This record gives sequence, C-alpha cells and structure tokens, in this order.
Amino acid sequence: MRSKNASVTTVMIAMFLLINAGCTAVQQDNAATHNAIVAANEQFMIAFKSGDATAMAALYTEDAQLLPPNSDLVSGKQAVQVFWTTVFDMGIETAALETSEVEGVGDTAYEVGKYTLFIAGEQVADSGKYVVIWKRVNGQWKLYRDIWNTSVPAQPQS
Repeated sequence: MRSKNASVTTVMIAMFLLINAGCTAVQQDNAATHNAIVAANEQFMIAFKSGDATAMAALYTEDAQLLPPNSDLVSGKQAVQVFWTTVFDMGIETAALETSEVEGVGDTAYEVGKYTLFIAGEQVADSGKYVVIWKRVNGQWKLYRDIWNTSVPAQPQS
C-alpha cells in the first residue's frame, strides 16, 4: 500500500512541476512580448514626433487596419500612411502611449493602453484608450489592428 501511495505522490509532484514550468515559460514569453511591444511603441512615438508618416506606416503590417474614432475603416499600409499624414497636417505633433496590458500567444499579441495627443506647446489635443492587435512579422512586432477612442466628453452642439 505504501508503494502505491508513493507512486501517486510522485506522479502528482511531477505533474505540479510540469505545470509550473509551463506557466513560467508562458510568463517569460509574455514578459518578452511586453518589452518588445513597449519598445515598438517607443518607435511609434519617435516617428510621430518627427511627423514621418512613412516611418509610421512601416510599423504596421501590410494588411493593417485602423479603426479611428469618427472615421471609416482604414485598410492597408498605404492608406495608413495617408491617414497619419492627415493627422500631422491637422497639427497633432506628439503622441504619448502608456501600455497597461500585453498578452501574447505565438506570433499574435494584444495590447491595451492609454494615449495622449499634443498640439503645439505641449497642449493636450485628445486623450483616451486603445487596443492594438500585434503580429510578429519576420521577428518584428507590427501593428495589425489599431483601434482607439477618446475619453474627452463630447461637447454639446450649439
């Protein structure tokens, strides 16, 4: 009887260790994904500040889609570039991104965060929240689906 209990205990310990090892690997992968996406967001903010719509578009997948507020769906890298050119033409000069959450599996991840947009003189033009689906393409994380919406209350119409 003692031998049977010892075997059951050994199997349970082995299962616990395997499950724990798997969880640790997932946590390490998510930490690496989180760090890579935060770094990609730094590149996004640098390109934004320089007003470089070509550099902005390079951060997106070829089949990217933007889902901006008060606008139609924007599809494809070329359309993304045109969209960001329009944003820069409106006088938006800087974007600040703050990542709240990243979760990834394989070559796909999602990010939840907050943004603030600034015009001349560091005046806040808009702030809100966003969700991005990221895809790893040739070893680099790129924006695949990008949706954001304002947290600024709507102004009543006069």
